[in-house]
Amino acid sequence: MMTDERRRLLIVDNDQNLLSSLKEKFETDGYDVGAFLDAPDTLRYIQSFGLPHLALIDLKLPTIHGFELAEKIKNLGDVPIIFITGERDSETVIDGLTRYADDYVVKPFELGELVARVRRVLSRIVDFDYARSPLIPVDDRVAVDFGNSKLVIENRPVLLTPTEANLLHILLRNAGRVVTSDMLIARVWPGDEVYEDTLRVHMHRFRRKIEADVRHPKYIQTERGVGYRFMQVGSQSIRLMSVTSTRHRRS
Repeated sequence: MMTDERRRLLIVDNDQNLLSSLKEKFETDGYDVGAFLDAPDTLRYIQSFGLPHLALIDLKLPTIHGFELAEKIKNLGDVPIIFITGERDSETVIDGLTRYADDYVVKPFELGELVARVRRVLSRIVDFDYARSPLIPVDDRVAVDFGNSKLVIENRPVLLTPTEANLLHILLRNAGRVVTSDMLIARVWPGDEVYEDTLRVHMHRFRRKIEADVRHPKYIQTERGVGYRFMQVGSQSIRLMSVTSTRHRRS
């Protein structure tokens, strides 16, 4: 059983009884859980505490549709999402899985089944340190605040675009490993006809933000003909992390 407090879940559902039951169950299993009835409180939580390792989202929320909340979260980083909803229309299911989610669970569901699905998604992550705190240190010079879409470089905030945040989130989660260009394109621009030149342009712009010298990059190395590798430098050792999912986000 996964019982590690570093595994951070976000649960958003407009059913207070279900929300309380899910929160209690996952906390009993050792997860750190943020539970909310609607999107605004959820987004404020993320700004204060950072992105979770996984989000469970209902589609019928009081202020916005669950797809819209998922998109707002995906604009901050490549967070795995499982929809939990009573909407079983096939078009909605296909749309949700194609554009946002790792899984789609229809209510009513067995709690044990949902727990198993959460474990299956999280089992793809080798090391959970990349999302343990709101401000993620890279080295003595650079830190990342995904919840507020910014880098902190020498104590100076540098804003990230949604595309840059997703590229960084994927690369950081795979620190020390090469992420192929094909995978980056598929995850960041799902369903779009995007070529490697577009990826190179965005990577060049991002390097201009994070690197002290773009001609001699220390953080993002190019593996020619393959992809990109994020290297943690300075006093911290490289952590090896795996991609959580084959699901994608909208740009």
